[in-house]
Amino acid sequence: MAIIVLGRDGVINRRIDSPINTIAAWNPFPGSISALAALSRAGFQLVVATNQSGLARGHFDLDDLEAIHAKMRALVEDAGGEISAVFYCPHTVEDNCRCRKPQTGLLDAIEAEFNTSLHQSYLVGDRLQDFQAGLKKGCKPALVRTGYGEQTLRQLISNPDPKLMDVGVFSDLADFSRMLLQ
Repeated sequence: MAIIVLGRDGVINRRIDSPINTIAAWNPFPGSISALAALSRAGFQLVVATNQSGLARGHFDLDDLEAIHAKMRALVEDAGGEISAVFYCPHTVEDNCRCRKPQTGLLDAIEAEFNTSLHQSYLVGDRLQDFQAGLKKGCKPALVRTGYGEQTLRQLISNPDPKLMDVGVFSDLADFSRMLLQ
């Protein structure tokens, strides 16, 4: 079964100016839940890989984070799909850890958990750091224009990276899903 790795904030749900620290603050983009369910029903394993420095900064605790992820998973299940796993980095940039994207620790953990390689798996994100991590593992980058996606696209246009010349650009997660399922 093919794995699709997805960022969370800005990909599945709206980003806000402050940390998403409660269930009420976590709001999916229109169409993202049904897109995830459709991908899951088509046989893809969906795995979320997300940087969550708000844990280290004290903006929320592990129970808050788990409740947000439970809500996300329940919405996808109610729509007939499944998120196979959620991996998160709890560290700040200053911690200089291996798991915070653009490092590959989260992706390494996914490969270990599922006993597979992510080479040629899609990695859907809205930030350059998502793709920097994914490219180190041979993932196929898919940029959504939601969240920081427009800003990331402008960065790629103004400062082209030869490794990211083949990035797929999609209006949102639903657009990516439609492309993959057609």
